[in-house]
Amino acid sequence: MNRKEPAVVVALGGNAITRPGVPDTIANQFKHTRESLPPIIRLAREGYRLVITHGNGPQVGNALLRVEIARGSAPDLPLGVLVADTQGGIGYMIEQSLQNALMMEGVDRDVAALVTQTLVDRNDPSVKDPNKFVGQFYSKKEAERLARENGWVVKEDKGRGWRRVVPSPKPLKIINSGVIRRLIDMGVIVIAAGGGGAPVFYMEDGRLDGMDAVVDKDRASAVLAREVGAEVLVIMTDADGVYLDFGTPRQRMLSHMTVEDARKYLEEGQFPRGSMGPKIESAVDFLENGGKRVVITSIEDGYRSFEGDAGTTITLT
Repeated sequence: MNRKEPAVVVALGGNAITRPGVPDTIANQFKHTRESLPPIIRLAREGYRLVITHGNGPQVGNALLRVEIARGSAPDLPLGVLVADTQGGIGYMIEQSLQNALMMEGVDRDVAALVTQTLVDRNDPSVKDPNKFVGQFYSKKEAERLARENGWVVKEDKGRGWRRVVPSPKPLKIINSGVIRRLIDMGVIVIAAGGGGAPVFYMEDGRLDGMDAVVDKDRASAVLAREVGAEVLVIMTDADGVYLDFGTPRQRMLSHMTVEDARKYLEEGQFPRGSMGPKIESAVDFLENGGKRVVITSIEDGYRSFEGDAGTTITLT
């Protein structure tokens, strides 16, 4: 392949692996993974240097449930280890599915999944005020009991029930970015920073230690894209683009937006923290630190959006 082809980071949303209303079996997860790959296969065929990131929310939730069910019978696993575990499992599914698809298409590219660590600040504000919901829903009484027994922080999730909340610190650096950059320069398609990467921090003596937290996948993808010198960040989600006044009769999709536009709409509250907000903030961060273009789109429209024919494109100016 031509190493001069631009580097592209493709961030697969949670719907790439798990779909609402569909049983979350491994067979279905493999099926959905295969269905998410056509845009990536086209980019691979055209020689782009590629990094694939992915979400892991449902999978971490299932892993936490297994820990809770097995409590007293098997050792507990901390959240950071569960993030690493799901990186490995989902990375394996994407790696194998993509290897098979590339072989069938006659595209000679190696694929490698990498369990990734993401550097965070151990004193991030979210540590004192955790607000990222994880795991199962409980009644208030049950949640308070589990909080007492396990040292959890629990909060009500929009009237749907009570859940555990954990810190979601801002990603500062992808520990493995140097290795990832060397691999993509060799033509390897790398799957990395799954679920935002396992959060780690530096101790006083310079060693790394894990944190019981989760990192936003899109924010980590933007940091990784910057560190590997990517020109384009493609965020594939369950929406076909970015909308103003979403969910109202006035909703309309934006085909293009500048960083200035994005900042204005964020200040107006157009992009909520729990949905499109982190994606837009990640786009702004990437573009203000050397990125050329961000595309937010659905999996189905992934390649057309990369070409500028669908989705929402965000640029610096």
